[in-house]
Amino acid sequence: MKKKQLLTALSIILATLPAGAWSFKDDLVQNTSFGGYAIGKVSATTNDAADKKADIAMRLVRLYVDSRLGDFAMRLQMHLNGNTSGVNGPRLIDAWVEWQHWKEMRVKFGQFKRPFTFENPMHPFTLGEGTYSQLADRLAGFNDRTGEHASAGRDVGLQLQGDLFASARDGHRWLHYQVGVFSGQGINFADRNTRKDVIGGLWVAPLAELQVGVFGWTGNYVDGNKVTHERRRYAVGAKYEGRWTARAEFAVDNADGKADAWYAIVGTPSWHRTRLFAHYDVYRDAKCWDCAKSLYGLSLQHTPHPNFMLQANWAFADDRAAADRHYHNVDIQVYFRF
Repeated sequence: MKKKQLLTALSIILATLPAGAWSFKDDLVQNTSFGGYAIGKVSATTNDAADKKADIAMRLVRLYVDSRLGDFAMRLQMHLNGNTSGVNGPRLIDAWVEWQHWKEMRVKFGQFKRPFTFENPMHPFTLGEGTYSQLADRLAGFNDRTGEHASAGRDVGLQLQGDLFASARDGHRWLHYQVGVFSGQGINFADRNTRKDVIGGLWVAPLAELQVGVFGWTGNYVDGNKVTHERRRYAVGAKYEGRWTARAEFAVDNADGKADAWYAIVGTPSWHRTRLFAHYDVYRDAKCWDCAKSLYGLSLQHTPHPNFMLQANWAFADDRAAADRHYHNVDIQVYFRF
């Protein structure tokens, strides 16, 4: 083919392409935003075993960077303040990139929330109470029962997730799936063996406001003494987000002595930007009532602005394994973000 004929053929092909098909520079502009949030609290307890009967502290202080480049979303998030579990000073909690070209299949890599339970990935602003449930704390990797260092429900891994079957009525997706392979050692920590954790969840949404799901987790954690702690966990739960909100979950760990936990929380409709939540929360480290810790609580929160919230929390504890079995916890928390 002569040079002139080749150029003519190429010009015809280019003319048939849609406008902007070759605008690579425009498509690959990176959009980046910065933000952060903090939660401070004043608390008191009647628990005789507590180190502090009253305290003033910053519960959480975090800064994050969100970015997008074409079909890829990215996040870096730092936790800046100390932690009651003994992890002090700033530390990285999120560092991930996700390919989001299709809603039906997204691929995520890095350090991020483990896909176990409905509550674990929730933001502290939306929990409806002053802290995560004992189920999330002990069985989803916040302060894991295996002794893993405090990891805020996160680990390093590779995850596949997606939403399928859009509703013709309102467009919400009927089915969600997520499955990932993770280190098993928690955040900011090198792996200690060749085995990996496999964690996943599957839920249906018969209504846009309602999700009902199951979750599974198999793997292990290797502690500093090179002792391997098995994790064989499953959870079932439901979540409703309408004028009223409700969430309930049950989880079991069938390894390392066995444990189970469950909770339920209900929130009223907003009245002058004020809502009341009631919650019931149980954790049993050996699946027996003699070791059960039950919490019965109320939370009142006022949100004059989406980025500012005041919250008062009260809980009555029935800790059957403790010397001081019955006690009260109260706190007032201030949430703000930018």
